[in-house]
Amino acid sequence: MSQLSYMKKLLDGVEVQWESLGNLCVGISSGRNKKKSEGGLYPVFGSTGVIGRTDTLIYKHEQILVARVGANAGRVNIAQGEYDVSDNTLIINTKECISLKYLYYFLVNINLNKFSQGAGQPLITAKQLKSLPVPIPCPDNPEESLAIQAEIVRILDGFNALIAELTTELNMRKKQYSHYQFELLKFTETTQQISIGECCDIKKGATPIKKATPGKFPLVATTEERQSSSEYQFDCPAVCVPLISSRGHGVASIDRIYYQNGKFALGNILCAIIPNDSEVLSAKFLRYYLFDKKDVMLVPLMRGGANVSLTMDSLKKVKIPIPPIADQQRIVCALDKFDEFVKALPCEIELRQKQYEYYRDMLLSFPQSHSDETA
Repeated sequence: MSQLSYMKKLLDGVEVQWESLGNLCVGISSGRNKKKSEGGLYPVFGSTGVIGRTDTLIYKHEQILVARVGANAGRVNIAQGEYDVSDNTLIINTKECISLKYLYYFLVNINLNKFSQGAGQPLITAKQLKSLPVPIPCPDNPEESLAIQAEIVRILDGFNALIAELTTELNMRKKQYSHYQFELLKFTETTQQISIGECCDIKKGATPIKKATPGKFPLVATTEERQSSSEYQFDCPAVCVPLISSRGHGVASIDRIYYQNGKFALGNILCAIIPNDSEVLSAKFLRYYLFDKKDVMLVPLMRGGANVSLTMDSLKKVKIPIPPIADQQRIVCALDKFDEFVKALPCEIELRQKQYEYYRDMLLSFPQSHSDETA
């Protein structure tokens, strides 16, 4: 039996009674901690999680927290262990008839932020929460009700555990990638060093990014994803470097350096670095090297006030190592594998997140009768 069929069977024919949250909880109160200190034995929970620490211990049991005010109004968290709670947070203590984690998932699913009031400083009140209708399966059989709630929690916890595992894996792989990239691109003084201008041709992009006519050719712009163009400017392997700071406002920064092959167009705020001889210098190797060293080799060359920019003349003077082409290819092959794996994980995480949200909505979207709505 598939998981979807199993979950449909779990809820098939189950009687549901909608109860106000006020009847399902012992009380809804506000936290009282107003300190923002970083010192202390115990964490202070606020609208975004742990926001500070304190030496005052107030709570020792698991509770649901709801951000009461501000941009995060309606955000739901669970606090556990020994802690205190910020004064911008509402605290919910549940009765025995409802699972705290089940209520947590339900509140997340309905998005409490939409109930917040006020423009400049959105606010959610305890009174609003108390009147909120909450579905209770099998209300006449508390044991069965809690069993169904526990099963819903188990399924959703499983999705969250997988997402957390994949996120941990991604962070570990990023660190591993960064380490091997540093080691593979570290060269001794005996490695031949040549300026980019001596071994490469540098040409400025000619396509106005916002005015480009979409077409069949890739357009390299300053975004991670390629755009398209009806015309192409280059037909070769190239390293594309932004000439304008990625942050602007007087801050020198380069977020991305691109590798592109074949026929492509290039935005007019980038330049293409094209090796003169692919048997001497691999464009892909050059991209990996420049990206790894950009903050120490390229960013310091950027000049300007409000519009910080990099010139092609300054790029020509940058010296790069030229190891044997076989070594370059070996380095590229190793880093390509890391790059492919690291890029695949965020897609998997996004897919699992969407899957979790789909099942959460399906499991917690009970039919509501007219009498329930007006109760």
